[in-house]
Amino acid sequence: MNALTETERRQLAVDFCGLSLATPLVLLSGCVGFGEEYTRVAGFSNHDVGAVCLKGTTLEPRLGNPPHRVAETPAGMLNAIGLQNPGVAHVVEKTLPGLDFSETRFIANVSGSTVEEYAEVTRRFDESPIDAIEINISCPNVKEGGVAFGNDPDMSARVVAACRAATRKPLITKLSPNQTDIADNARRCIDAGSDAFAVINTLMGMAIDIETRTPVIGNNQGGLSGPAIKPVALLKVHQVHQVCKAHGIPIIGQGGITTASDAIEFLVAGATAVGIGTALFYDPLVCRKINRGILDYLQRHNLPSTRQLSGSLVLNQAMPAPCCSGE
Repeated sequence: MNALTETERRQLAVDFCGLSLATPLVLLSGCVGFGEEYTRVAGFSNHDVGAVCLKGTTLEPRLGNPPHRVAETPAGMLNAIGLQNPGVAHVVEKTLPGLDFSETRFIANVSGSTVEEYAEVTRRFDESPIDAIEINISCPNVKEGGVAFGNDPDMSARVVAACRAATRKPLITKLSPNQTDIADNARRCIDAGSDAFAVINTLMGMAIDIETRTPVIGNNQGGLSGPAIKPVALLKVHQVHQVCKAHGIPIIGQGGITTASDAIEFLVAGATAVGIGTALFYDPLVCRKINRGILDYLQRHNLPSTRQLSGSLVLNQAMPAPCCSGE
């Protein structure tokens, strides 16, 4: 597949929190290691994407969960890696110097078990050449009995505020779908200082081995990703966009994107950029195909760039809701 021309790059380029992204595609955290894994694949290039999110990083090294950590499901994948990583000091001192920042933007992914840990990891990345910082608020707070930060608006806001105080870099909050009101959580995070959102993180799920009658995943449950979660992710992007548009807050829409049509749906729903994750496991060169498909769509619809797509959804005329949503 031919490389993008300069004209095509201008059509695909987007502004995200003041960062110029070469394309709207973002490689998602946990799917491409620390930014160098897929560069070993023949034909793959970081030039084809706007940004790469590094693997989730904690203050101290973590070994992660016991196996099995990954299980294929119908139209998706369960994973429970457990944030295996070498710790922020190693990432900043050993990993980042080996990345080619001329190829694309690199986004750190911050995880933790306490508000203080989030803040400290963020501070370490603030002093590094990383372009932006994504905070994964789906982690459990050990001081609050294991309740996930992202499922509680108060906790979410506390983490965002602490990280905001620790960095001047663009701060992206990764929102969990496993909560009651994602729009309200987004409002609270904006008030606390979030510059952008990644919508959505994985849904929680389970797979069972019927012969042993035990969970397939060693952690019993895991995060569900892939095409199975796309309809949920699209709705959540639309809901968060209703909060963000008045503030000019951009969104990375993610969840089951495998084709250009998928990516365009997320842009229309309100995303500025789109995340590619699970699809990379079975098609490492999918980004080139998605870029080309978006360009073909722009040409067919006589649109100068992807910027005209973002948030262009026209809702149908609402009808009185029936007693049951499925009727």
